[in-house]
Amino acid sequence: MQPAETSKRSPATNDRPASGRVSTTGTGRRGGLRAGVDEAGKGPVLGSMFAACIVADPADLPDDVDDSKDLAPERREELAVVIRDRADAVAVSEIPVARIDDPETDMNTLTVAAHAEALEPVASDGLATYLDAGDTNAVRFERRVADRVEADLDLRAEHGADAAYPIVGAASIVAKVERDAHVAALAAEYGDLGSGYPGDSTTRAFLERYIEEHGELPACARESWQTSRDVRNAAGQAALDDFD
Repeated sequence: MQPAETSKRSPATNDRPASGRVSTTGTGRRGGLRAGVDEAGKGPVLGSMFAACIVADPADLPDDVDDSKDLAPERREELAVVIRDRADAVAVSEIPVARIDDPETDMNTLTVAAHAEALEPVASDGLATYLDAGDTNAVRFERRVADRVEADLDLRAEHGADAAYPIVGAASIVAKVERDAHVAALAAEYGDLGSGYPGDSTTRAFLERYIEEHGELPACARESWQTSRDVRNAAGQAALDDFD
């Protein structure tokens, strides 16, 4: 895990730190604080996965943070600014394509790593922490994250925690905004590539076009994903048909 950078800021500062950094309001409040962690970008065929950890008093959070899946991207961006402004600390981890494609790991392990790497820089003994379980077995997921964090946390993992706990909903929003910014950066580099999800026809068309033009998948593609394999195999078959 790359070490996180820590920066102090005043409560009035609204600038968003880069991925992998930790920001803190410097209030020093711990008594009413809770931590929430969630990921974004687990399923796409393009780009990194992100996880965010928010440490805050849930009473300080905006009212609609539990609706992250239904929010327009613009509203998520607005809420992310407010969340960062009101939180005691925010940390974001990134799992890049190279780690995702590593044959020695799997997505369950990487989802655990993403949560733990977002949580570790801001964790403290006894901090009540809620995770959106990234495994069919929530108890197993909870245990695996706990094993990777040094602090002795009061940890709970649940399915649907982003809707049940505002602190996790806030983490979900920040993670999604980080992922959205990442996809926007990829689009600036490669052109229109859609959402990056396998079911997105624009994403698949981008992969097909890129392979046709360059003879290989783009660096932002998860080569281990079935969609990437299908597109690459189809391109190879088309080349054979042309040869015949």
